[in-house]
Amino acid sequence: MKFRLISRVLGIGLIAFSFLQLTPIIVSVIYNEANISAFAYSFAITLAFGAFLYLVNFEKKYEGIRVKEGFLLTVMLWLFFTIFATLPFILGTKGSLSIVSAYFEATSGLTTTGATIFSDLSGEYLSILFYRGLLQWIGGLGIIVLAIALMPLLGIGGMQLYRGETQGPINQSKLRPKIAETAKVLVYIYLVLTFLCFLSYFIAGMEYFDAVVHSFTTVAIGGFSNYNESFAHFNDNSIYLLAIVFMFISGISFSLHYLSFSNFRLLNYLKDPEFGFYWKMLFLAFLLFLYIIWLNGEDISYDAFVASLFTVTSFATTTGFTVLDHTNFPTFLPQLLIFIGMIGACAGSTAGGFKAIRALVLLSHARRELKKLIHPNLVLPLKIGKKKINSEVADSVWGFLTVYLLTFLVGSFFLMGQGIDTETAFSAIAATLNNLGPGLGEVAYNYSEMSSLTKVVLAFVMILGRLEIYTLLVLFTAFFWKE
Repeated sequence: MKFRLISRVLGIGLIAFSFLQLTPIIVSVIYNEANISAFAYSFAITLAFGAFLYLVNFEKKYEGIRVKEGFLLTVMLWLFFTIFATLPFILGTKGSLSIVSAYFEATSGLTTTGATIFSDLSGEYLSILFYRGLLQWIGGLGIIVLAIALMPLLGIGGMQLYRGETQGPINQSKLRPKIAETAKVLVYIYLVLTFLCFLSYFIAGMEYFDAVVHSFTTVAIGGFSNYNESFAHFNDNSIYLLAIVFMFISGISFSLHYLSFSNFRLLNYLKDPEFGFYWKMLFLAFLLFLYIIWLNGEDISYDAFVASLFTVTSFATTTGFTVLDHTNFPTFLPQLLIFIGMIGACAGSTAGGFKAIRALVLLSHARRELKKLIHPNLVLPLKIGKKKINSEVADSVWGFLTVYLLTFLVGSFFLMGQGIDTETAFSAIAATLNNLGPGLGEVAYNYSEMSSLTKVVLAFVMILGRLEIYTLLVLFTAFFWKE
């Protein structure tokens, strides 16, 4: 194991991250806030530690990183970033946050989960609100690069289902041969989408500061807002509709965005089977949502229509913004929202969840097995859309589903063992494992009432979900450390 090389890369990453921690100082200066030193100290500590890791390995030349180092480096980057991202929350908030609460908030930000420990944001420093949004934006960018450029090389993540196994548009036109060039393309798309989102919000009536922060957290599918009421604070259908559009777009694979717009072949969207599953799932959930509301005697006004579409899109893309009290919907609708959040959006997007492509593989596999019951001797290839895929892909997806469900159940039972009620426990694990944010019961609005142990466990689950479970769990196996 090339620990010195891993240490050097970690140092470079922390040095770059330290300069991002300086950015909120601009907000502190503009609004004359008293926490400038908190970000300065955070910058200095992060920079010093990163420089130490880099300098002690300065003479070490870069070598090829094996799969093992790739797994360890990915996990270490996320763990170190969440630890050092905690510093401004400890040093710079108006209230006194414990180290555990600050770590929970930082982890929720970088993993774009959107679960918060703040019960009241109205009196908080604007620089802290900006920092929360910036963490989600940076985390979202890292997730895209991880999902499209790195995870497929490690043999994990939803995007590897497209590599070689299908002959769809993603395989026909490779993004870029090198990770660095791929990352540049993804950054460009991400920046353009963020700017368009900001401009749309600003023109629709948001204040400049709100438009900046909410564009960060919308494109990152993060869900952090500057207000306790989330998007309900704006009470404006035009803003809601814009948020719906950008949440939906951000839930689509960024590789598909690139392939569609680079050659102006918008039909690539319609040809992509995962995108088809994604929008159909969202649309059917929305129709069911409206039908249940109507069945329970509610009037389907234009306001209710937009608010319902916003709610379903927010949960289906694992964003977590709210305009209505999602706990007070009739019958099974609150649980339905959590369920569609567990499925999530497309692989290669900033969304969390199981991913639409995996759900599509499972459905295709189940359909094939049903046909074989009627015609046992019939040879049926496994297909996604019209494209054949290797049967090993289905095996890997079933394996992922097994680990996913075991993680969900173990986490839920652990929380119940801490005295937490069933609804809160199950929804808290679902919301953090799928990087959704809002849950039900005691965690419907924030996680401030959770114990320190529970917050640590949930923070771990956030990272577990963000790294597609396998990436982190493989480090706990004996065979990983054997040469």
